[in-house]
Amino acid sequence: MRTVLRRGLVVAAATAGLMIPGAALTATSAAAATPRPAAVTAQALPAYETWLADVTAVTDQASAYLNDRLPDTGIRPAIVLDIDNTALQSKYRPYLATPPVLALARQAQADGAAVFFVTARPELIKAATEVNLQVVGYRWTGLYTRPTFDFSDNQTLKTKARTDIERRGYTIVANVGNSASDLGGGHAERTFKLPDYDGQLD
Repeated sequence: MRTVLRRGLVVAAATAGLMIPGAALTATSAAAATPRPAAVTAQALPAYETWLADVTAVTDQASAYLNDRLPDTGIRPAIVLDIDNTALQSKYRPYLATPPVLALARQAQADGAAVFFVTARPELIKAATEVNLQVVGYRWTGLYTRPTFDFSDNQTLKTKARTDIERRGYTIVANVGNSASDLGGGHAERTFKLPDYDGQLD
């Protein structure tokens, strides 16, 4: 039986590696029981330059799409960005912007689109997150975090946020994130998935 552990919330900082415990043994007697290895070696993340190139390959596609889609005076366009390992680097160089994502946000704004951040970070650190985003150069219209006592899964949480953005009169032309839960649930014309390397950057 395979045990899967997912990384918890990143608060603008790298997290420690996870250890996956081995399965328990069933033995007919204590003398017959033999311990099994407890750790499974995690796959190493690619080099920073590789990650950045992989991110750029996706944001180049998003940029080309926005070039064709915007400006559009018939709607109130918006793009939605995830934060951890998307708008901000949380694993490789914590607290810094992800350069191609920052460039994409600025491109969208120059063409008349609002920028919204939708994250599973708790509301408790919303103010600190806003400071971090502002310091590295982002400007935005709205930031959605996880409300206190909201225990819904990430996809449900983020879909609700996008639905609220639409209720405010915006058309979400692009949704960018590095996890399936960032993008699932609809309420965006196009989605663009950044690399997560088998969940290591979720």
